[in-house]
Order: sequence, then C-alpha cells, then structure tokens
Amino acid sequence: MMDRSPASAAERDAKTLTWLLGKDQPAVRYHALVNLLDRTEDDPEVKDARSKVARVGWAAEQLRTQRAKGFWEAREPRNVAEYVDFLYFPPYLSTNWRALVLADLGLDSSHPKVRKIAELLFEYKLRLSSPFNFYHEEVCISANTARMLIRFGYGEDPRVRRLLDWLIEDQREDGGWNCSQGTPGTLDAWEALAAFAALPKAKRSPPMDRAIEKGAEFYLERKLLEEGAKYPPWFRLHYPNHYFYDFLVGLDVLTQLGFAGDARLGPALDLLRGKRRPDGTWLLDKVHPDIGTGIKVYSNPRKVRPLEIEAPGRPSKWITLKALTVLKRVAEAQ
Repeated sequence: MMDRSPASAAERDAKTLTWLLGKDQPAVRYHALVNLLDRTEDDPEVKDARSKVARVGWAAEQLRTQRAKGFWEAREPRNVAEYVDFLYFPPYLSTNWRALVLADLGLDSSHPKVRKIAELLFEYKLRLSSPFNFYHEEVCISANTARMLIRFGYGEDPRVRRLLDWLIEDQREDGGWNCSQGTPGTLDAWEALAAFAALPKAKRSPPMDRAIEKGAEFYLERKLLEEGAKYPPWFRLHYPNHYFYDFLVGLDVLTQLGFAGDARLGPALDLLRGKRRPDGTWLLDKVHPDIGTGIKVYSNPRKVRPLEIEAPGRPSKWITLKALTVLKRVAEAQ
C-alpha cells in the first residue's frame, strides 16, 4: 500500500522540487524559483538561472539552428506565395512555433536573437501593407502572436496593442472565441485569454478586463472540459501546445488570471491530481499534433514533424512545473 502520510507527501514534494531546480534546464529552474518559491527577479539565483536560459537546455537547442537573419526557414520569401507562408510554415518547426516556445521558456528582447524574431514578425506579419498580416486574423494566430510578443517585452508596442484590440472585437456573444468566423465560442480557442494573461494586470484596459471576465465565465461554465462529446486529446497533457487545447492549458490560464478559487475548476483539478505519479511527477502524454475527429490542422498530421523538447510518455519537467504552479495558485486562493 502506498504511504500517503503527510511526511511521505512532503518528502515526495521536496524531491520533485529538487528535480525541477536542477541546473540542466535553467528555464525550468528559473520558473520554479519564481512561481513555486516566490523568489523575486532580483534574487541572485533567479538572475543566474535566467541568464543561462539561452545557453543551456531547451532554448539553447532551438537557438542553435536559428539562421543569421533570425528565422528558421531555408530562405527569405521570393514571391507573394512564399511571403504569406514565411515564418509560419511548415508547422511546427518554422519560426512562429519555435518563437512561442522561446517566449514560454523565459527569453525576451534583451537577447539579440529574440529581437531579430520580433523584427521579422513586425515586418512580415504586423504591417498593414503586408499581404498576410495578423490583424483581423483568426484568434489562434493573432492571439498567439500577441502573447509571444508580450512575453518578449513588446506589450506596450502599438502594433501589439492593436492585436489585443482585435481580440476584444472578435470575442463572441457567449464569451468565448473561435478560430472560424461567424461561429460560437469553443474551448479550443484559449489563445485570447492566454494573451491577456501574459499582460500585467496594471497594463490591461477596462475593455480587456471585461473581455477576461466574460471569457473566464465561458470556460468556468463548461468546467474547462465540458463541450458536447468528450474529446480525448483534451484529457491528455502536451507541450508545446501550439494552437491546441487541453485541460492543463485551461487550468494554467484561468488560475493565472485570478480564478484559482472558483469551485468549477474542481473536475479539471481532480483530473490533474489523478495524473500525478507516485514519485510526484507528471508525464508528457503526447506531442502535437495529437488530434481527434473534427479538429482543424494545417496539413496532414502524418506528414508533420513534431517539435519535441521532451520525450512523450516520460516524466516531464515542463508539465510537472505547470501542474505544481496551478496547484500552488489554487492552494493560495483557498
């Protein structure tokens, strides 16, 4: 029989935290220090961990293959067709997708390679004269870009604020969003709330606050999981998430936005706790594309190469970090 005493639980948690604080992945160490141990950005250990994110581990592996001009594609576009696809195709190994991961891991515009990415996005995707700009694009594209650039440090840039204005305009009457026009909200379209969550509360406008309240209620009414028939991928844990949803994505966004004390998170929290292994870790269940019937993908998933930073089916530092961060927010909201 498993020992569930407080002493054994505390020992398990201490071992898990030690694992997350390992210096092999400074991005995880940085987030664990800040989000689990409440260290401040000027703490010496925090500063040391963050300074190494670009040099050691997952972010360094991504940056190693970045081309001199800031992109990962084979070349810059030569015609309009290539201009449209540039930075975004092929999924999920081109610039957009790798940049989302770098923003999650903690890199920002203090790094010259990140500044090059931002300059490319502003030039090719956030210019009104561009043949394919992200203003008035589907929310999974425009909101992901907004979240990425906010994390990179461009939250005050008027081009990013314009993206955020579009997210407010595109919110549906039911409070949700959808990547298809003229349709009701869906749990799949989590990216707008995640973009608002990336922006410090003091930087949000009253319309943003109203959009957050309506959007959060949309998710809470559905307990983060209930939308018609059960959709198996939503019950599995993934990273990178790209534009896909699962219940940990919902928990992370809603608790970050200040709804950690809402009882309607209960079913998703029960699922999260139930997925914890006896050693205190969580597995990375799948890497995307992990899809079911009816989901939109950009190309045949059998021909798509996934972007892997951890091996699926094994204990995941990133998933464990996110899960413990969610549970800490919930505990503090009680």
